[in-house]
Amino acid sequence: MEDNNPDKRGFAPRDAQWRKDLRDAMPARERTAIPRVEMPHLAPDYRVTNFEEVNCGLLPEQAVVEATRCLDCPEPSCVTGCPVSINIPGFIKNIERGNITEAAEVLRHTSALPAVCGRVCPQEKQCESKCIYNRMKKPPVAIGYLERYAADTAAQTDTKLGERPASNGIKIAVCGSGPAGLSFAGEMAAKGFEVTVFEALHAIGGVLKYGIPEFRLPNSVVDREIKSLRDLGVEFVVDTVIGKTLTRDDLLARGYKGIFIASGAGLPRFMGIPGENLIGVMSSNEYLTRINLMGAGRPGYDTPVFKSRHAAIIGGGNTAMDSARTARRMGAEKVYIVYRRSETEMPARVEEVIHAKEEGIEFLTLHNPVEYLADDNGRVRAMRLQRMELGEPDSSGRRSPIAVEGDITEVDVDMVVVSVGVSPNPLVPDSLPQLEMSPRHTIVVNDATLQSSIEGLYAGGDIVRGGATVILAMGDGRKAAQAMAAALA
Repeated sequence: MEDNNPDKRGFAPRDAQWRKDLRDAMPARERTAIPRVEMPHLAPDYRVTNFEEVNCGLLPEQAVVEATRCLDCPEPSCVTGCPVSINIPGFIKNIERGNITEAAEVLRHTSALPAVCGRVCPQEKQCESKCIYNRMKKPPVAIGYLERYAADTAAQTDTKLGERPASNGIKIAVCGSGPAGLSFAGEMAAKGFEVTVFEALHAIGGVLKYGIPEFRLPNSVVDREIKSLRDLGVEFVVDTVIGKTLTRDDLLARGYKGIFIASGAGLPRFMGIPGENLIGVMSSNEYLTRINLMGAGRPGYDTPVFKSRHAAIIGGGNTAMDSARTARRMGAEKVYIVYRRSETEMPARVEEVIHAKEEGIEFLTLHNPVEYLADDNGRVRAMRLQRMELGEPDSSGRRSPIAVEGDITEVDVDMVVVSVGVSPNPLVPDSLPQLEMSPRHTIVVNDATLQSSIEGLYAGGDIVRGGATVILAMGDGRKAAQAMAAALA
């Protein structure tokens, strides 16, 4: 690691000579005149035939030019928009000068999953939304693209980041290997704790594996990030359900001094309308898990999945987009996104909406299903849709949908995937009756430390938030690790 006037984290600060030289090399007006880079991607007619990653990543020359756009602000507001407080100008300026190893080191200092976040983190709502370019009415620096570039390039050159620290002999247990659990594990392992992650499924990665399709986040990328955690000393145990296979008392008896619950929100919600129990109506959790994690429809796998001709996906979030685009790749001729608000209110990332449209997904916005109809065999054959209009904003700030009386249409479908939200996994809370829970069935934690009502038991991610982004879950993992480490010091 370079020692050029390093700050307390070991990275060269803004007043390091090389950063001054970079800023002096090009006036700000020239930097701001550079157009934002466009991510190369696979053609829609090709990508709907396979699960290859759609976004192709930046070329080296594209990354350097985009990094040059960064003004290296004295008070970088982009950092305040990042839930894990990545030193964004620090890694970007290293890309500009061609030091990818150092750029990846800066990322790894605060993020256990930079290659993942560079792909699925909603940068446009977080770090990029705070970029100074927005004040100039110009596109922000492509922070997410550059994060992916740095992480991928370091991996391709087989760069080994950091060293395995000496053990302090204190054992820590983590329940769940999703983004919160992995972030927590990486942070604790870097501090010398002996960390074991227990995963209920047969594969490590949680929602990163079962919930996000490979055309958006390849499993090989997740596995690469997991390997870096193994290199730090993190141990992984699969097929173990905390609360069933092992209880909290079992973990304490085995010598674990701290427990972090990151079991996620894997309990699907339905709408409670007629016909939801018909054959062919399922949750997005079930549909995506069968295909993403269990290989349904692929050579060599026996996992069954229905091959739809006309599929409807209910919802407007990223998971709905993932489900719709997956159905298209599984051979559906028509795929509908049914969303009760307008496209403007959709919580899905703009990029995902654009990609879905490019792939032929039809958007039935301002519509809401009120009933599913069956054929003679009990399989869904059609959906009845109520047309909606927007009223006043609700508590979330989005305008509330209101039914237009009497305006109902019928659309033929042979599969419906419901993607209207999830609830926290109840297994761990059910095994701990003394654990304080919220009315939303989430674990109540101290906002500052993320410790629960049980001493030594911390929680973060969707089991606390009830459903959020990968990066927010990672932020919880990092925050909880810092608090637990301080408590056990």
